[in-house]
Amino acid sequence: MNQKEFIHLINPFKDKIFRLAKRLLVSTEEAEDATQEVLVKLWSKNDSLDQLKSVEAMAMTMTKNYCLDQLKSKRAGNMTIVHNNYTDGSAGLQKRIEDNDTWQWVEKIINQLPEQQRLIVQMRDIEEMEFEEISKVMEMNEQAIRTALSRARKAIRENMTKTNNYGIG
Repeated sequence: MNQKEFIHLINPFKDKIFRLAKRLLVSTEEAEDATQEVLVKLWSKNDSLDQLKSVEAMAMTMTKNYCLDQLKSKRAGNMTIVHNNYTDGSAGLQKRIEDNDTWQWVEKIINQLPEQQRLIVQMRDIEEMEFEEISKVMEMNEQAIRTALSRARKAIRENMTKTNNYGIG
């Protein structure tokens, strides 16, 4: 496989790799480094990529593993999982403040989820990946993914309800 073919192969999902890395590592620079590292590893395996059923699933798995390794490394003390780019730019100031506050609560709740559930919520609800892709990345069966996602969503919903009903009743 030459360079042009490789670029054509990875172009459709390279942004997904970056978004997953950004979600896990928070820092844009760290996410860019992770993306570059994964692409270099893929390039080094370019002769065997044709044999894979899904290069994207392989890349997402490599990204997840690389990021988790980074989080476990010495630099882990400076990194946390954060995501804050979901605000409506055309909304009024009050609405934007409320949206930001709500997202911060959801973010805190997601950060309290077990790591596996946190990753599944990221891939399914934010990245909008299919269950089949997630099962390959997480190395779990689809039913286990659905169960973990359901539990994670339930925990988020219950915590948000508790937060929003605080002081009422």
